[in-house]
Formats: sequence, C-alpha cells, structure tokens
Amino acid sequence: MSGHSKWATIKHKKAATDARRGKAFTRLIKEITIAARSGGGDVDTNPRLRTAVLAAKAENMPADNIKRAIQRGTGELPGAQYEELRLEGYGPGGVALLLDITTDNRNRTVSELRHLMSKHGGNLGEAGCVAWMFHKQGDISVAKDKIAEDALMGLALDAGAEDLRDDGSNWEIITPPETYERVMEALKANKLEPENAELGMLPQNYVKVEGKDAEQMLRLLEALDDHDDIQHVYSNFDMDESQIAQAVS
Repeated sequence: MSGHSKWATIKHKKAATDARRGKAFTRLIKEITIAARSGGGDVDTNPRLRTAVLAAKAENMPADNIKRAIQRGTGELPGAQYEELRLEGYGPGGVALLLDITTDNRNRTVSELRHLMSKHGGNLGEAGCVAWMFHKQGDISVAKDKIAEDALMGLALDAGAEDLRDDGSNWEIITPPETYERVMEALKANKLEPENAELGMLPQNYVKVEGKDAEQMLRLLEALDDHDDIQHVYSNFDMDESQIAQAVS
C-alpha cells in the first residue's frame, strides 16, 4: 500500500478548507505556464497542458486564471521565467524522495532545500540515486464507499488501467500514462469523483516507516509542501493511514 497515495488524498481533502488551496493554485499556474511555453497553448495538441488544465479545473480554479497562465507561457502576457529541475534524496528511515522543482533561481532553491532536508532528518543525493525506483504512472484514489471492488475493477481495466489496489479507505487505480485521461473520463461518466488523482512518478516498492521515523517523515513532507518552488514530491514511504490523518488534522 502507498503512503504517498494516502498522504496525497488526505492532503487534498484538507486543501479545500485552508491556506493550502492558495498554494495549490500557485503550483498549478506554474505548471500551466511551463506546459504552454514548452508545447504551445492549445490543449488539444499539448497533452501536458491538457493534464495541467484538467487538474486546475478539478481544484475549481477560475477560467480567467487558467487563461492568463497559458498566455504567460505563450508570451502573450509578461511573466517570470521559470526553470525546471528534479532533485533526489533520502528521508528518515531510508525513504526515497523525488522533488520536482520550478524556480527562477536554481542556486537559491537548491541551497534552501538542502538545509530543509537536513533539518528534518533527510539529505539530498546525487542525480540518479533514487530515480530508478520510480516509473511514470497515473495514480487515482476512489473511496471504497462509492463503488464495490469488482465493479470498479471492471470499469478501470476496460478503460486501460493496469492495476487496482486496496489502500485502506480507498481503492487505488494505477494506469499507464497513455490511458490516464481515458480512465478519468470513465470514472466521470460513471459519476465517480476521485479523492485524489495525479499523473506522476510512482515507486515500484515501499519502505514502511514507524515511530520517530514516521513522525519525522511527515514533518519533512509538510516542510517540503510549504516550499513555494516545489511542484511535486514523490516518495516510497508507507505508514498507517491514521497516523497520516492525525498529522495533517
């Protein structure tokens, strides 16, 4: 079972009611801007932009905000010039971490994150030290009380999913990147709203963390989530869902 998935689901619920919503908007605007800069402003011909816009709409971002972010990316409006980079490292208990960064000052961001990781029992590593543990996949969580396992299994597999896992209070659907949108559309057609959904880097195995390592890992995740330049945090930790829920309550 995926601690990362549980964390993302609980964090997503909390984001609707506190200041994290503003941070989610900031990150989505950066992603839309970069996607439009790299692949153009047409969602029909730019898959990355289409995915970013769908994520923004799922967060109820106003259409004008989305439009302006696209226009900044295509150069129709002025805006900051962002650079993308990926950092790798380790958290408490040997947990692997991938950090996707969007920054206008690489040196400043790397220095800040090196300090932050060290403060919370982690450390940055060399390029390639943990990336091999992760593959790009879709990860969609659906609450168990919304649909029976057999029904969801049939629906998801027919739409192109590759696996359905029991993740505590949710079913976790794993998809290849190319069928992620199709599975999401199938859920929508059946009036199933995911608890959380993302196309990102999923680990191929997990490290169970407990006790002080678990507490420190959650503090590290909170600190990373609060950093303005971090777009995504991927990790291979697993821990009890109740402990995660308590940490973000």
